[in-house]
Amino acid sequence: MATFNLEDYLSSRRAAVDRALERYVPDQSSHSHTVWQAMRYGLFPGGKRIRPILTLAAGELFGGSHKLLLPFACAIEMIHAYSLVHDDLPALDNDDLRRGAPTAHRVFGEGLAVLAGDGLLTEAFCLMTSAQVARIVSPKLLVELIHEVAYSAGARGLVAGQALDLQADEDDADLAKVEYIHVRKTGRLILASVRIGARLAGAKPADLRRITRYGEFLGLAFQVGDDILDAEPDAVSRQGGESGGRERRKATYPSVIGLAQAKERLKELLQQAVKQLEPFGARAKVLNGLATYIGTRPLQVQATLTTEEMQH
Repeated sequence: MATFNLEDYLSSRRAAVDRALERYVPDQSSHSHTVWQAMRYGLFPGGKRIRPILTLAAGELFGGSHKLLLPFACAIEMIHAYSLVHDDLPALDNDDLRRGAPTAHRVFGEGLAVLAGDGLLTEAFCLMTSAQVARIVSPKLLVELIHEVAYSAGARGLVAGQALDLQADEDDADLAKVEYIHVRKTGRLILASVRIGARLAGAKPADLRRITRYGEFLGLAFQVGDDILDAEPDAVSRQGGESGGRERRKATYPSVIGLAQAKERLKELLQQAVKQLEPFGARAKVLNGLATYIGTRPLQVQATLTTEEMQH
């Protein structure tokens, strides 16, 4: 039996997502659509594509094909990209750099950056409701999936987390408030990424419940990890944390409970995430590996750390 290589898997799935995104958000520069250029700027080259890869991995666990999964995986990545473009704006985090490059509003101006975010969000729903998708997903399931994505991205999910994050600072935050923000601002879209893939592939109710718990723990762990990276500025430059620099002045896990306890909380969340996958055995090696991968950056452990080592 061939040894599973997570890096190879991530590389191949990132490439598949990028190829699909190129089809769904093609280069329109020849038509001078500046807003389209700004949308692509927020979408490419992109980061690690964790959310769409989670959609693919969860769907693959239950036998889903890429033809079925990729439109939704890409729609979720478009929503994530929109949230970053808006998060960087002067009215929110006021960041000048994103992944080492000037942020969209620094390149295109604030107005076009707002419109680029609006465009990415709207195009995501255009993609999920396209004829291509309607031909392969039943109408009932399609409506349910679109509702779930909208719920996760809207005023009870990502937007709610961003709004409270905007109002909170480390001086008046407690652990409950920080967790409330993180579960919504970051966790909801990661949870949706996992659930959408599983549901598209026909996961049974009991299996979907396990995948849901995995997504809940993983989503919170992801943001705790970014908090830890933001508290260690050198680590951000080395490891590529997603959050902007201004996050270090906001309500975060390290600012509320300290860096050491934040790392312990991250370990606990990852342990709980991989525990949900035990009934799937070796079939869940990708989702197990993704949990390990997310933990290696902020915990500064070797990339070869196994899931079994994380559980002890």
